[in-house]
Amino acid sequence: MRLFFCLFISLLGFTGLHAQLPNTQVYVFDVAVKDTTVTFTKPQYLTAFNQRGYNNQPYFLDRNVLLLSVQLPEMQQPDIFSFDLNNRTQTRMTRTLAGEYSPKGMGDGRRFSAVRQEYIGRDTVLRLWEFPTNLQDNGRPVFKYINGIGYYEWLNSQQLALFLVGSPNTLALASADTDRPRTLATSVGRCFRRLPNGNLAYVSKETPSWTIVEKNLYRLTEAPRIITTCVSGTEDFAVLRDGSYLMAGGSKIYRYDPIRSPEWKEVVDLRFYGIRNISRMETNGFGKLAIVAGD
Repeated sequence: MRLFFCLFISLLGFTGLHAQLPNTQVYVFDVAVKDTTVTFTKPQYLTAFNQRGYNNQPYFLDRNVLLLSVQLPEMQQPDIFSFDLNNRTQTRMTRTLAGEYSPKGMGDGRRFSAVRQEYIGRDTVLRLWEFPTNLQDNGRPVFKYINGIGYYEWLNSQQLALFLVGSPNTLALASADTDRPRTLATSVGRCFRRLPNGNLAYVSKETPSWTIVEKNLYRLTEAPRIITTCVSGTEDFAVLRDGSYLMAGGSKIYRYDPIRSPEWKEVVDLRFYGIRNISRMETNGFGKLAIVAGD
């Protein structure tokens, strides 16, 4: 059953102009948490306009505006779209021959950023760009020299955590006013989040059983603290306002609460809505959760 709403990308997705991106859909739910209970209500199916295309990497620009990387069937590469959940409208934010992925808001919300897949001769270059939300100019690179950026997280208006594509992939800290990244960890997952306490949570793949770990960004010489083992085969997670974690497996979403219930517990099965193969999840911090699901 599909809901009707009138309206990592994996690293393989960065391999070329005509690379086949997965067919994915995006849904938004209202989510309420009370102690160990989590309820999902008011489902919205955002991507009915692009059922055969790529819709991924959601980010809430504010409480009601969601950014997505979208590739329609007629497009060679994805562009960034914004969705106003209240007014049920959409706006195309970029329109380029390059591909834009992983949109995120910057600072006071007047600008947003995205990873741009650029083509220079036969080379593919991944750089982080920033753009005005009012679309008054064509944007500019955040860094002059740093490339190979697969994913990122703004820590404040200047500092970022970067996932740098390589062998192995690395997690690094960098400042927008310099081009000197500092390596934090290697063999990491594509998902990392700034926690309410200011620390950084990310997935470590150094052992066969992947783990979510917490890094103190004010004490960089300290080893990261293990939070919990990941849900099997999953590297994407969301962090709720109360500090608990969500991960998915198939059509099911699980919650890990380090204080009240330090083990993964199933909180919802969304197969009733035809939602399966859940990957990325993104919360706005005020009771909405965006979910990416594949075929």
